[in-house]
Amino acid sequence: MTDNFEPTHLHTMNPLTRFSDRAEDYVKYRPSYPAAAIDIILQGLAPPLQLVAADIGAGTGISSRLLAERGVNVIAIEPNAAMKEAAEPHPGVEFRDGTAEVTKLPDASVDLVTCFQAFHWFNSEPSLLEFRRILKPSGRLAVVWNNRDQNDELTAEYSQLVRAASNNHPAESRMESVQPLLATPHFVNVREYTFVYRQELDLTGLIGRAMSVSYLPREGLVYEQVVSDLQQLYQRFCNERGFVYMVYRTSVHLAEASNE
Repeated sequence: MTDNFEPTHLHTMNPLTRFSDRAEDYVKYRPSYPAAAIDIILQGLAPPLQLVAADIGAGTGISSRLLAERGVNVIAIEPNAAMKEAAEPHPGVEFRDGTAEVTKLPDASVDLVTCFQAFHWFNSEPSLLEFRRILKPSGRLAVVWNNRDQNDELTAEYSQLVRAASNNHPAESRMESVQPLLATPHFVNVREYTFVYRQELDLTGLIGRAMSVSYLPREGLVYEQVVSDLQQLYQRFCNERGFVYMVYRTSVHLAEASNE
């Protein structure tokens, strides 16, 4: 059955400031990404020390640091001051103010553009045009999401809690957001890779992971219910060391800049 309604465009939902009060939880409790995902993004490009990457919507720099640890020179584009201030410094990462639609970078100046857990917040058409502009002719685009694995029982129940508490926020349907990349004339040879990633969390981490989600309340009755539900979830699934595991399917879409 197909729902007959227009999808909500997330770029109209205040993406530039909506994470300002989440920066501390974001830097502490958001998952990283599997090494295999970084491997595939860099595969076939020049040696990392020769690469310049623009990490768009870099947030607190989780992905920027992963690239920099491989030797890539990373320009982290992030419009949110609170997120930039919360970022752990890295000598290979330079934060700059900008947006996906207006990065302020020169034409053909980067080898790689990456968007980790951010592409769904962008205005896709002008953003893809901007990515094509700043990429060198041989440049690559990588769009990455950690999607919660609904085949894992704890992860599925956590997802149910988030959907209910957020009143089924449209950002919960992220995979539809890759469609503009598949349709754009600015990029070709789009392919997808999927990797499994597990995030180890104690009770504080499980609650903090939920509170890093921009569309969940941080106070009031709904917040109190979420915390209570998460406490019960933790008690059911924690191991003898006091940890639970959120399981993700890390989706990596790669594409090359077109020669149009």
